[in-house]
Amino acid sequence: MESALVCSTVPRTTTSSLLKRRETPLDAPFHLSFSRNYVKCWGTISLSFRKTKKYKVFNCNVKVEDEACELVNGVELSIGDGVDSIDAYLCNAVKNNNGTGILLLSDIFGFEDSFTRDFAYRVACNGYNVLVPDMFRGNPWRKDEPKALFEQWIGSVDKQQVVRDIFTSTKWMADEFVAAGISKKFGVIGFCFGGGLLIDILAQDQGSEFGVGISFYGTRIDLSVASKIEVPLLLIAGDNDPLCPVNVLKEVENNANGCKMVVFEGRGHGFAHRPQSLEDDKDAEEAFLMMRNWLHDGLLSEN
Repeated sequence: MESALVCSTVPRTTTSSLLKRRETPLDAPFHLSFSRNYVKCWGTISLSFRKTKKYKVFNCNVKVEDEACELVNGVELSIGDGVDSIDAYLCNAVKNNNGTGILLLSDIFGFEDSFTRDFAYRVACNGYNVLVPDMFRGNPWRKDEPKALFEQWIGSVDKQQVVRDIFTSTKWMADEFVAAGISKKFGVIGFCFGGGLLIDILAQDQGSEFGVGISFYGTRIDLSVASKIEVPLLLIAGDNDPLCPVNVLKEVENNANGCKMVVFEGRGHGFAHRPQSLEDDKDAEEAFLMMRNWLHDGLLSEN
C-alpha cells in the first residue's frame, strides 16, 4: 500500500506570521512512516529511498491564491548510488501542483533543521516541488557547538563535494520530471552558506537546468564567478548583517546578468527564515512575497 502525507488545511488568512506559526508544535498533528520502498509524489513518478523513516506534517498558514493551504506531501529520500548517495527531503504540492521544481540550499544547520523544512513547506504550499539535499552529509553545524570551533568545522566541509552533491540532486530532479513528461527549468533558493554557494551553482550551470535564483544573505560569496551567471538572480539581505556585507552583494549585482538586490533596513542575518522579532517577521513576509513573485515571473509566466 502506498502511503502519502497530507497536511491539514486551514482557512486563508490576511497575514501569515512566522512567529505566530511557531506557537504550533512542529510535531503536530501526527507522524506517519512508510512501509514500502517507494512513494508516489506527483503524476506517475515513483521516488526511491533506502530506508523507512518518520515524517513530520505541519499546518500551513501561507497566504496562497486558493481559499485554503495547498495539500503537501513530505518524504525523506536517498539520491544517487554508492559513495555518491546523499539524503534529501522533498515537499511537493498535491493540490494545484504547477509542475515546477525548486532546489533549496540550506544554511549551516543543514537539511533537517526545522526552520529550513518549514520554509520548504511554505514554498511547496504555493504549488512547487521543493527538494532540500543534505549538503553536509550528516554533519551540519550544531547549535550547541562552541563558536570557537566554527572555522575548524567550516574548513572541514569539502566544497567541491557539496557542489557535486547539488548537481547530483539537480540531475535527479531533471530525470524525475522527464519521467513525468514535464520539461521545465528549475528554481534554486539558498540561505546563508547555501545562498553563497548558489552563486557558484548558477555560474557553473549557466542556464542549463536553472531558470532563476534567489539568494538570501549569502556568505563567503566568490565574486570572481558572478559574471558567469546567465539567469535572473534576486539577492535579499539586511543592512545589519556583518556576515553578508551589502557592498559584496552590490558587486554581484553589478556583474551578474539580470540581478536585483533588495536590502531591508535594520535586519540582520537570517531574518527571512529565522525571524527573531515582530519587525523581522514583517520583513520576512515581504521577502517571501518578493521571492514568490520572482519564482513566478521567472518560471511560470508566459513569455
